[in-house]
Amino acid sequence: MSTIDKLNLKSTLLEQFKVFESELNGESKKPIHKIRQEAIQTFDGLGFPTTKHEEWKYTNLGKVLKQDYVFGQRSELQTSDIQQFLLPTVPNANTIVFVNGAYEPRLSTIVSSEEVLVVKKLEEAYDTHEALVAPHFGQLTKTSEEAMIALNTAFTNNGIFIHVPANKVVEEPVLMYFITDTREANQGAQPRALIVVEQGAKATFVDKMDTLGEHASFNNAVTEIVVAPNARVAHYKVQNDQAHASYVGTTQVKQAADSYYANTTISLNGAVVRNNLNIALDGSNVESHMFGLYMMTGNTHVDNHSIADHLKPHSMSNELYKGILDGSSTGVFNGKIFVRQDAQKTNAYQQNRNILLSDNASINTKPQLEIWADDVKCSHGATTGNLEEEALFYLRSRGIAEHEARALLIHAFGNEIIEKIELEPLRVHLEQLVMQRLGVDLNPIADFE
Repeated sequence: MSTIDKLNLKSTLLEQFKVFESELNGESKKPIHKIRQEAIQTFDGLGFPTTKHEEWKYTNLGKVLKQDYVFGQRSELQTSDIQQFLLPTVPNANTIVFVNGAYEPRLSTIVSSEEVLVVKKLEEAYDTHEALVAPHFGQLTKTSEEAMIALNTAFTNNGIFIHVPANKVVEEPVLMYFITDTREANQGAQPRALIVVEQGAKATFVDKMDTLGEHASFNNAVTEIVVAPNARVAHYKVQNDQAHASYVGTTQVKQAADSYYANTTISLNGAVVRNNLNIALDGSNVESHMFGLYMMTGNTHVDNHSIADHLKPHSMSNELYKGILDGSSTGVFNGKIFVRQDAQKTNAYQQNRNILLSDNASINTKPQLEIWADDVKCSHGATTGNLEEEALFYLRSRGIAEHEARALLIHAFGNEIIEKIELEPLRVHLEQLVMQRLGVDLNPIADFE
């Protein structure tokens, strides 16, 4: 992709921002728009990331950005159009639907009471919940350093604010469907979410990305999550989109004392997928978990970047990402652990393990650990290899066909991550997706064993 092409897209977006700004009317006077204006100036200065940027060294957005996209186009999708994307195994849930990056209340269903779960458009929440929105929106993410975050912030419109009040438990999971309608043209979307889970509260969130149509889609998503003292959040991301769908997503989490946050990201398909997961452990006795499984084939590319930033003493982070790469797929893992000077008594663990099923598949892995404290327990590492021939031979000797034996080993390798999912209906659904990808029914094999 040439420099001119990138400049053209950048110029187009800068012009679109002027149009967007002119249509805001009275809202342009609100505090949220000042943040937008600062963000577009940042994007103008930074431009799109390239492989010359260290954080993007192995992920080239060229083939994504060289295409023309219509950003923020309204869609007339109906409930019947989105049924195919809803998780069939999780029927009783709060359903939140985004279409082309915009929150669509008409397609969403909130089953929890407002005393337990508050869901509003982000712009409206600035008026009704300013004390919760203003300190966090655009403040948790590093807008001044990341061009894609700045771009999303600049065009924030019809985003969502989710609030779980203190000591409330949301029994039903919150399912967020990000659907992009590309039936008429290439579509760009920039969904934005701010989630505030207050002290002692508990909730489960699921993100799922899908594209409807044959044209290309490009999602640039940002989610900011505040986990207050003694709150507990489980967060799952399911990425099994079309081969012509690309995604760059940033999840920024801030945890206070005695809180718990667990993120499990399952990436099964997509042209270019980039996941940024940044967690600030800003309190004592904080517990964070980061799990990921990427199982890619064809010419797909997946990049998982993570940060566990230990700021206070007596905190724990645990990270395990596993990759299964076939065909000509490529993967990237870059996990960083920071242990600040005040973060004594920190326990931090990080592992990345990969299996390459094809000579044409590749992985670039870079676990990192930076410690400024002296009383800590930390470890990190990475492995890359093929299926174990000895284990494969053993299964063959038990009368199991070669393709079934390979599937059994692959399933066992990846299932360690699937088992981390506490939401049983979702776990069952993902197990089924993995089995479909492997192309065999492993149940008779398990019975044989």
